[in-house]
Amino acid sequence: MEKKYQVFVSSTYKDLTDERKEVIQALLELDCIPVGMEMFPAADDDQWTLIKNLINDCDYYVLIVGARYGSVDDEGMSYTQKEYEYAVQGKIPIISFLHKNPDEIPSGKTEQDPKAKERLKQFLAVVQNKMCRYWITPADLGSQVSRSLVKLIKTNPRPGWVKATDLPTEDAIREILDLKAKIERMKLEADASKSQGPEGTEDFSQGEDEVDFSFMYIGVEKSYPNTRYQYESEFSVTWNEIFAAISPLMIDEATDDSINSTLKSFIFKKEKDNISESLAKTNRKFAEIKANDTLQTIKVQFRALGLITESNRKRSIHDKDTYWQLTPYGDNVMTRLRAIKRV
Repeated sequence: MEKKYQVFVSSTYKDLTDERKEVIQALLELDCIPVGMEMFPAADDDQWTLIKNLINDCDYYVLIVGARYGSVDDEGMSYTQKEYEYAVQGKIPIISFLHKNPDEIPSGKTEQDPKAKERLKQFLAVVQNKMCRYWITPADLGSQVSRSLVKLIKTNPRPGWVKATDLPTEDAIREILDLKAKIERMKLEADASKSQGPEGTEDFSQGEDEVDFSFMYIGVEKSYPNTRYQYESEFSVTWNEIFAAISPLMIDEATDDSINSTLKSFIFKKEKDNISESLAKTNRKFAEIKANDTLQTIKVQFRALGLITESNRKRSIHDKDTYWQLTPYGDNVMTRLRAIKRV
């Protein structure tokens, strides 16, 4: 949508007529709307109210200072300074342009009153605390304003003005509002998905529910390690215990093999005493555990509970492994189970 920016041009008037023409031309070439009230007397409250309203409506404020302080109000403050301070108070982006060599300005365009000179000096000290540029000729000033305002618009974007014909129609506005509402619902659903499982999973075995799994362990003769014996066994465990054991593997992603390896280590630690006691009776020692069927059941259950999902990350066509990763909800559950609690 094409925008036009309204720019308030503040300066003394009679001494800067040529300079103002260059600035206004530069603003028009940038498709900006120049506004200025310094050519009016601004000697009463109604006029000052009008100036303030115009400044409020502007997107940017340009100050031009030569060697004159300008006409003053009852308190001795020039209207140029008054406008400047009002723009500062309103937090309107300001850029000031000061004459580089004020001593070289013809005497007819300079202050003659010592008090006005001192006030101008004080005003310049205030202005130079913010962003300002320096100019010598009217053409130089116009060029400075053009370049500086383009940069100011980029660094300080403002609402601007658009044609009524460019505004969205009532149907477009309604569609935008509907889309915003849809996005908000999706955000709420996404947040909810991090703290609870999918709808319908409340009837599934989960959490601290206990489940019995079968596994197989291999024993070998101590004197004949190539002779292997298989033993079937079962172990009882909660779903949370299993998930706490294998979930850190899937913070990024993990293959079936790596999950199976971690699961077997978990089973061995849990059943170590029973396995050792069983093998000791036959004078055999432990070799390995097989639990492929158990792994498949666990994957199906955790997938059904919305804790894990198959990774769809692109990889080499030669990579035939299946990869698994945590869902946002799974990551939340893992953190709750594995994070160290404050004592």
